[in-house]
Amino acid sequence: MKPSLGEFEQMVLLAILRLGDDAYGVEVLEEIRRCTGREAAPGAMYTTLGRLEDKGVIEGRLGEPTAERGGRAKRYFKVTSAGRAALVDAQLAYRKLMAGLDLLETDATGGTKAYGTCGLS
Repeated sequence: MKPSLGEFEQMVLLAILRLGDDAYGVEVLEEIRRCTGREAAPGAMYTTLGRLEDKGVIEGRLGEPTAERGGRAKRYFKVTSAGRAALVDAQLAYRKLMAGLDLLETDATGGTKAYGTCGLS
């Protein structure tokens, strides 16, 4: 059974994919903020990274220790093939739910319209 992904987990996976195989926590947080405007707490990020590793959708590795980090190594992440598959499944589910809805279309009052049917035609 493929793992299910929450909204923030999907954001983290997408940010890692955007950054490439040498993505690390601070960069992932910044990419999410830059692309979505969402300010996530570092603790939430690292908890999510651990959960994603447990699900097998990302792999982490330690880099070399650096002097600027007080001799500590950065932990780099990459999305696994299972992670890509889970992300595709999640996005396809969203597309099916959004099919026929004009959520991005605004009405005269500046609000959004929400109508349509469930499923892809």
